[in-house]
Amino acid sequence: QVQVVESGGGLVQPGGSLRLSCAASGRFFGIMTMAWYRQAPGNQRELVAQVSRSGTTNYADSVKGRFTISRDNAKNTVYLQMTSLKPEDTAVYYCKVWTQYSDYWGQGTQVTVSS
Repeated sequence: QVQVVESGGGLVQPGGSLRLSCAASGRFFGIMTMAWYRQAPGNQRELVAQVSRSGTTNYADSVKGRFTISRDNAKNTVYLQMTSLKPEDTAVYYCKVWTQYSDYWGQGTQVTVSS
């Protein structure tokens, strides 16, 4: 089984920054793609950013130029550096990882952007 745990959420003012972390642990041979999703109240869960094992990244248009995804393969950890945060970034942020045989979600971490 694989455990996925996010951390780093919180309350931040508009224009501020936050860094989310997500660590995968358990029994697996290797993590393939790692990604961040978010879900605001009343909205569907949407992809924010993803990074392949080789480091290829992909971003939602709404966060390009403001968010940066990165990973540490030795630690099975993925990060999301968020800058220039806007109220519309408020959501629960979820981490998702893919192993060779399945995919796993974290429990989510709340990010609130408000003055």
